[in-house]
Amino acid sequence: MQGETREKFGLLLGLVGVICFSLTLPSTSIAVEYFGTTVVGLGRTVVAAILVAVVLIVRKEKLPSPRQFTSLLIVAVGAVLGFPLLTSWAMESLPVSHGAVELALLPLATAGFAMFRAGEVPSLKFWISSIIGSFAVIVYALHLGFGQLQFADLALLAAVVILGLSYAEGGKLAKELGSWQVIAWAIMIGAPFFIIPVGLNLTTEMLHAPIQAWVSFIYLAVVSQFLAYVAWYSAMAMGGIARVSQIQYLQPFLMILFATVFLDESITLFTLVIAVIVVFSVILGKNAPVTKKGSVSKTRA
Repeated sequence: MQGETREKFGLLLGLVGVICFSLTLPSTSIAVEYFGTTVVGLGRTVVAAILVAVVLIVRKEKLPSPRQFTSLLIVAVGAVLGFPLLTSWAMESLPVSHGAVELALLPLATAGFAMFRAGEVPSLKFWISSIIGSFAVIVYALHLGFGQLQFADLALLAAVVILGLSYAEGGKLAKELGSWQVIAWAIMIGAPFFIIPVGLNLTTEMLHAPIQAWVSFIYLAVVSQFLAYVAWYSAMAMGGIARVSQIQYLQPFLMILFATVFLDESITLFTLVIAVIVVFSVILGKNAPVTKKGSVSKTRA
């Protein structure tokens, strides 16, 4: 595949990945009503592990080294345990459009952790953009919570921080282990620990859940937890990390759109305005110059 064609295909894969991720919160909102937080948050990984195991065996992937295993633990805590569990719990009480606004801070959190992991010093521009985005999200959460933050809001913000660290660690590790292999091994690390808690929360009533609940859960397990990551990491490898990552700015708006289409949520002008402010702050912060420790040279977040 020629360079230009490869880059365009990478951008297309990136768009596919973002669309897949944008359906995660709506699917979680539907599934958690019938299966509960534990089954949806952790059960998706148990199911995904079956698919991942087949792929790893067929491709005869070698085991990660002990040093790589340490980084994979960080990825697993964020992308496999923390984020799915916290968002599942939050979606029991919050509308998807609410979650979309708060998760819009994820690229900024990822950029921040990537800076620190790379030994870089964030510029004033980065901190200003972080304050703008965070303040907008807090104002939005307080407005919808009638003057106080709900625990579900705190759970979503914690999910952003945890997944941001996980993304940064995974992006660093992907350079030596491979792109999709990072999430694949993270799933295999976490799944064995989730089998017992998931099993204890299974009930016969779940068998009678409507088809949309089952479709949502399967989507979360197969697509959100694994295939979307394959598309996303492959896209960055083909189209370039900087270019492809820009597509992620569409995610909060796609989430809001899907919430309107599939969940009949009413979207207010206030929600859209806050989403625009947050996305603008993320773009500003992600492109802020940073300096390497002990160096006067500059790079980009």
